Amino acid sequence: MKGIEDMLAMAQNVQAELAKAQANLDTIEVEGVAGGGLVKVRASAKGRIIAVDIDASLLNPSEKQIVEDLVAAALNDARAKADTASNAEMAKMTNGLPLPPGFKLPF
Repeated sequence: MKGIEDMLAMAQNVQAELAKAQANLDTIEVEGVAGGGLVKVRASAKGRIIAVDIDASLLNPSEKQIVEDLVAAALNDARAKADTASNAEMAKMTNGLPLPPGFKLPF
């Protein structure tokens, strides 16, 4: 029975560490850019948008569609970088755990 108790204790420890890692993801910032840096979006690794910066040269009513497209592109770039940062952070937590291939935490 000691083996089961050890496994449960290990699972609780892993769960606590994963909770810490999830909380830490909101402190990691990434920046998405579009239009050669004319539009920038800062986001947390959790995907929370922190700030949007649009170069003043784009603030012309005739450029509305271009600005909208660049903001969408910068948001997508920030989201992709947030996912990468999140995956890297979670990989640190699961490194060395005897998990089957393809098994991801949190579930």
